[in-house]
Amino acid sequence: MTLNQHVKTALTALRLNLVRSILTTLGVIIGVASLIVMVSIGAGAQAEIDARIAALGSNMLQVQAGSANLGGGRRDAAGSAQSLTERDIRALREQVPEILYVSGQISSNAPVVYGGVNWTTQVQGVGADFLEIRDWRVTSGRAFEPSDMTVGAKVALVGDTIVREVFDGGDPVGAEIRIRNVPFIVIGVLPSRGQSGWGRDQDDVILVPLPAARARLQGGRARSAPDAVQQIYVEVASAKDLVNTAADIESVLRARRQLDAAEQAPFSVRNTAELIRTRTEAQATMAFLLGATSVISLIVGGIGIMNIMLVSVTERTREIGLRMAVGARKRDILMQFLIETVTLCLIGGALGIATGVATSYVVAGLAEWPVLLRADTIGLGIAASVVVGVVFGLLPSRRAASLNPIEALRHE
Repeated sequence: MTLNQHVKTALTALRLNLVRSILTTLGVIIGVASLIVMVSIGAGAQAEIDARIAALGSNMLQVQAGSANLGGGRRDAAGSAQSLTERDIRALREQVPEILYVSGQISSNAPVVYGGVNWTTQVQGVGADFLEIRDWRVTSGRAFEPSDMTVGAKVALVGDTIVREVFDGGDPVGAEIRIRNVPFIVIGVLPSRGQSGWGRDQDDVILVPLPAARARLQGGRARSAPDAVQQIYVEVASAKDLVNTAADIESVLRARRQLDAAEQAPFSVRNTAELIRTRTEAQATMAFLLGATSVISLIVGGIGIMNIMLVSVTERTREIGLRMAVGARKRDILMQFLIETVTLCLIGGALGIATGVATSYVVAGLAEWPVLLRADTIGLGIAASVVVGVVFGLLPSRRAASLNPIEALRHE
């Protein structure tokens, strides 16, 4: 028999037992659907994590003040102890050659007033290099100029949430806002960044020059030095230099504070590469768990198909004997049952793919999770269906092919 004849015979047999065929495919449908859902949502979540890490800035290090263990075992909240200064920034720029850009930052929540709108947001005083480090390009208006930093100009860049909530979606460039009752002119709009990896709205922010924030907005707020900053952002020339540059930064800051190796530093150097490594490890664990769950589902579905096909062999024993009596060879019988099994799995796989795609979008919509459907995911579902059909179809196919024609014809 030709392959075309085998396929026609298998399809006829499946059509004659339509209800059983449909029920048999349920296991594969569930298995493939779970594979599509898990891989699609998993890939989408990983892409979202990658995007949020990328939003932090490329090749970036962050020096955080007040996050180290202090005397008596007390741990200050990050940024609460302002132990970093503009002098530290100058020292880093001069002594660490791998640094491309470096900027200080101070931030606090402050009320913003425009017209009849009152909004509380995060106001950040930043240095000249901050936008370069964070890879931010204004979408309208202009960025800070060197003269803005030199004279501490009362100018501001606003995030997308500020445009929407304070300016009702209108163009804010040129408008005067009051931050803590101090007038600032909006000179530009920041690109939208969405939520950070910690769930904070990165667009609910206003940036002002660091000297203006310190002189106009901090006022009499307690600080350890008149040029103090809460954080220092650093961009390194190459990702390969992140670890060594972080060590050099810590060494320079320790030397300025005359700290020996045993003393706890009142600052910490955070490496975005550590976030990437953590994400990669979490991704590997997630991929393993998702793969294991999907494989178990497919195995269960395959076992169900194998059991049904074994029952089918028993029920069709006389048919098999009759086929052998009129000239069918063992390999013809084997191919018939194997093609039946693979066909069932392919039908179940197709239905499972359709179910999985629909379920992925439903889950993503209800749970607000990202979903990423790719062609290789669909191909994986089809390949899994074929593999299940071949692996779990061999036993019933071989049993059917090994029947004795005479005994098969006598079977009641």
